[in-house]
Order: sequence, then C-alpha cells, then structure tokens
Amino acid sequence: MRYKGKTVLVTGAASGIGAATARRFSREGANVVLSDTDSDKLAQVVRDLPAAHTRTITGDIAKPADCEAMVTTAVENFGGLDILVANAGFAVMGPMEEVSDENFAGVIENNLTGTYRTIKAAWEPLKKSKGTIIATSSVSGMRGDFGAFAYATSKAGISNLVRSLALDFQRHGIRVNAVAPGFTETGLTADMMNNAKFLERMHSRIPMGRDGQPEEIAGVVAFLASEDASFVNGVILPVDGGLTASNGQPPLA
Repeated sequence: MRYKGKTVLVTGAASGIGAATARRFSREGANVVLSDTDSDKLAQVVRDLPAAHTRTITGDIAKPADCEAMVTTAVENFGGLDILVANAGFAVMGPMEEVSDENFAGVIENNLTGTYRTIKAAWEPLKKSKGTIIATSSVSGMRGDFGAFAYATSKAGISNLVRSLALDFQRHGIRVNAVAPGFTETGLTADMMNNAKFLERMHSRIPMGRDGQPEEIAGVVAFLASEDASFVNGVILPVDGGLTASNGQPPLA
C-alpha cells in the first residue's frame, strides 16, 4: 500500500501496459484516473477496481483541452495529482515510401506532442505535490527498427523530452523518467504475435527468449514512481529481456 493517499493519472489505460499500470497502482492503494479514447475498454478495465478510488475519462492526448480535462478530473475528485504516467501512443508501420506524410505527422502529433501536452497540462498540480512523471518510450526510441521509422522517431523524441524536462523540473522537486519496453504482448503487437515465423525470429534476438508482459512493465513504472527511486531522474530504463544489452550476435554453442 505504498501509494495510499497518492493520486495517479494513467493515459492509454484501456489496454496493454496502461491498463496493467493502472491496476498495479490501484492494488498498491492509489487513487487512479484512467484515460483513453476507448470508453468501452476503459469500462472493462475498471470493473474490478475500487469505485471510491477510481475515475475514468475519455480523452485524446492529441487535443490540449482533453489533456486539461484529464488533469482536472484528478484534481477535482482527489484533491491533486502526484504521479503522471504518460503512456498513450500508437504506431504506423511500414517503410518510408509506403507511409504518407499525414500518417507520419499523426504519429508525431499523438506520441511525441501528445506526451508533451499531457505533461504540460499536469505541470501545476505536480509542482504543488513535488510529484513524478513516467513516460512510455520504447527500445525503438533507443535504436532504429525495420519498418517502424515513424514510431521509432516519435519514441526517440519522447526519450529526449524526458531527459530535458528532468533537468528543467528538478528545481521544482519533480522527477521525470521513462520506461523503454522491448517486445511486449499488447494490442500494438497483436498481429506480430500471430505471425509464428516473425515471433520465432524476434525471440531469437531477445536474450531471455520471450516477449514481455504488460505487468512486467507496470512493475518498473511503479518502482520509478516510488521513494525507492528517489535519486533516479532523467533515465530511460529498458525493460526488454536484455535486448539492448546484446550486439545481435548469436550465442556461443
């Protein structure tokens, strides 16, 4: 119950890492505000969460007014905001010649600019609480990826946004970090999970030999938000089964 009395806002909370993160904070006693564009899935996620300590709001992080409304929901219902988990995002896959300018701009607008807008909306209450921010980057934001240049670019931007804001916000007592998930079983990777040949190749690249689970990412988010991470700031923490530790060579026989 280390988060009892604390209030957490989780964006992209209707599925995957966001849903697992919201459940994790709720289980540890927090008041949790869950936001997503999908109200039906949000309703499913919160069915088993304590009603007195849970709120949902349908919103799009690409819209500044929606970001403000998410933060207002936390402040008006629970008296403030202590932790922001800026998790919402999506991917457009394909090589550059197959991705339109509009689709590329949409990924940047939602993932990178949307993360910035969410943080900007939460800035004042987090300053009051000397709170903490955890964004969701990706190992794709640390290195390139085949057929994912738009997504990788947006996540690289998030990583350096986190580093830069960590430097600027430290004088106000706000820590800013990010998790960088590796290949994780979520809705974003559902098509890949159904491709046995791709899955075999991907698992062969991951030293632990498997994909990650949303709950494993959520555990690291909860750590970064805790007092146990009180001297951790500006970090992009891979949660990837050892993927980024490897230079890609096969193991010795």
